Amino acid sequence: MLYRKMEKTGDSLSILGFGAMRLPQKDQKIDEERAKRQIRSAIDQGVNYLDTAWPYHGGESESFLGRALSGGYRKRVRLATKLPSWLIRSREEMDHYLDIQLTKLATDRIDYYLLHSLNRSFWNSLNAIGVRDFLDKTKKDGRIVNAGFSFHDTLDVFREIVDSYNWDFCQIQYNYLDTNYQAGKKGITYATSRGLGVIVMEPLRGGRLGRPSPPAVAALWETADRKRTPAEWAFRWVWNHPEVTVVLSGMNEEAHLAENIAIAGSAHLNSLRKSELQLIEKAAQTYRKITKVDCTDCGYCQPCPAGVLIPICFEVYNDMYMYNTAAEAPFIYLRRLHGGPNGVRGYASQCSQCGKCLEDCPQQIDIPAVLKMVAAELEGPQLARIEQKVRQKQCGVIGY
Repeated sequence: MLYRKMEKTGDSLSILGFGAMRLPQKDQKIDEERAKRQIRSAIDQGVNYLDTAWPYHGGESESFLGRALSGGYRKRVRLATKLPSWLIRSREEMDHYLDIQLTKLATDRIDYYLLHSLNRSFWNSLNAIGVRDFLDKTKKDGRIVNAGFSFHDTLDVFREIVDSYNWDFCQIQYNYLDTNYQAGKKGITYATSRGLGVIVMEPLRGGRLGRPSPPAVAALWETADRKRTPAEWAFRWVWNHPEVTVVLSGMNEEAHLAENIAIAGSAHLNSLRKSELQLIEKAAQTYRKITKVDCTDCGYCQPCPAGVLIPICFEVYNDMYMYNTAAEAPFIYLRRLHGGPNGVRGYASQCSQCGKCLEDCPQQIDIPAVLKMVAAELEGPQLARIEQKVRQKQCGVIGY
């Protein structure tokens, strides 16, 4: 495992951090035994930065981590969690939520405490009710050690927030597709110039950049002298940046954990050749051409009041264009979203245009508008015919 130093804190942090937003599940809950094994295995192999937040896994991620880090594991890591910005209405509530989080995590301090998902609205609201006083006092009394924020807004807003407090670090979305998105490369450079450490989230764009590449992208990877997996190309690109301290990965498969740790053992600064960087840029250009929806599958839009399984709708829709599967896509859509004989459908056409998802989406996607496009291309008479055929043939596409 390679490590990098956080400038303001002096901490030597593993370049790979474990994100606890996408833990393995069983019966729609965290698979505790499996997830605990994964986390402890990661720590045993050198990972020393763990990230969670109040809403992850329906509020259960923090409590789970508190249990998983028992038996001496808490002492071996730097623990990060986040104040739920959208829930805070008063200065007193900041202390209230933090104290609950300390109890859930079974710890007396949060090593890296973030204001969650800051944009201009959340920052202005928190600032108006005393968040800077909260951070100052909790650092002084030891409940938090280092103060930072995660971010989803424009570059101008990012700079304003960076300059508004004596932050220790920040967390932004960054990968080879999102170089100019939200804070982007300019934001990383700006934060570093102000002495902030940089934590990167979504290095694989919700896992998409780590999956088998679409044919057009796979053909590019085949031209490389050094053969690498899609995930390795993506991780190495981020770790090639000297401004980046830690890269978070929401690992929930043992194979992914093993691969990521192996990559993190050799991904040195500035280790990619010029030709390799050019190849990655070609891959990025290709992805941008064939991606219909910039969804990272974060799940913040869920649950939908109308029952739409929004991330799955977008995944099937994207895959149809990326992998040229127009013929199979309606069947995949049916299998993923019908819900089975006793299940609840999650079709795009169920969208009621309530607008809740617009407030929740950190990617600022016009979700209702895109759902209309998904419904137009994957539903209608063709879907009804497929459903009828499935029932008649008992073919098992939807599980009967």
